[in-house]
Amino acid sequence: MIYLDNAATTKPNELALKRAETYLYRDYYNPSALYAEGYNINLGLREARKNILSHIADCKKYELIFTSGGTEADNQAVFGGGKRGNIIITKGEHSAIYSAANELKQRGLEVRYAELNPDGGVNAESLLSLVDDKTSLVSVIHVGNETGAVNDILSLAAEVKKINRYTLFHSDGVQAFGKIDFRLSDCIDMYSVSAHKIGGIKGCGALIKKSGLKIKPYIYGGGQENGLRSGTENVFSIKCFEYAAEEKFQSLNDDYNYVSELKKLMIENLDKTIFGILSSETASPYILSVYAEGVRGETILHEADDNGVIIGTGSACSSNEKNRYSRVILACGLSERAADGVLRLSFSPQNSREEIIKAARILNDIVSNRKRVMS
Repeated sequence: MIYLDNAATTKPNELALKRAETYLYRDYYNPSALYAEGYNINLGLREARKNILSHIADCKKYELIFTSGGTEADNQAVFGGGKRGNIIITKGEHSAIYSAANELKQRGLEVRYAELNPDGGVNAESLLSLVDDKTSLVSVIHVGNETGAVNDILSLAAEVKKINRYTLFHSDGVQAFGKIDFRLSDCIDMYSVSAHKIGGIKGCGALIKKSGLKIKPYIYGGGQENGLRSGTENVFSIKCFEYAAEEKFQSLNDDYNYVSELKKLMIENLDKTIFGILSSETASPYILSVYAEGVRGETILHEADDNGVIIGTGSACSSNEKNRYSRVILACGLSERAADGVLRLSFSPQNSREEIIKAARILNDIVSNRKRVMS
């Protein structure tokens, strides 16, 4: 089976799982307990917090709240930062941001939506034109989960702060962390990450925030995570996240270059007479969005699966939504006919060049045959 849906989830890193295994079978104590064993587990959590954070931020300026995943981290940022006036998000946000913002709209807060460029990146002029003295939060996805467009969040955050220095700036970094080289600047107030996108396991993520930034808890109870996220910490998942991140950042640049080759190879081998390319050359190499106009993406997905290739048609987290067409893809300017045939191919350093060539051939055959039958 050729797996090309790595933006949805990745295969857990076996070394990370093995290293974290002790927290399942031996060091299983409650990190909030007062006895020595619990205290030692708490020290392990502190170490994980520092190590994960250090990959992209200054540990003296930022702190990290462990969550159940990227969705919870995004929700905490939106509900914690969108307190008054208006909030601004892009039309390319993950559903965890988009749906949370819509909930705030139902509660009476004004939500403004920045337009997208054709590649799925935010239109900077549109975004900045929406910021005013009543904007409490701006959230801009770092790497678009459907097209792979990379937004220059450092520059955008700085420009937002020039207009209103009190506005909080958040970014969903789930598709960026462990995949592209960057560090947070002082203008970024909050940043969301997820474990299972980089070889960790599902059910673990984090919200990174500036030290001293006051936000309300999202989950109440025993006061864990410095009172900002109650619930006994999932130590095994957290340590697995730490170790998987360590592995990813050690090979960050080599992986980036190799995956760039895979993406280029896929583009070269896809039949351009039947596939259009949506992702730009500057997009993340980990995500390639293409479309076959006139053939349903879902149909291609199922037939590809039957032929040994696993792909996506967009955000896996939006698969339960009732809308037939992706709101993000439509916001890029594609027609409904083209949007209906969108596929998301997402790569991993574990993919081989031979797999990419074979997958491209299978996709070409599927769409060609479908078009032949339909004509």
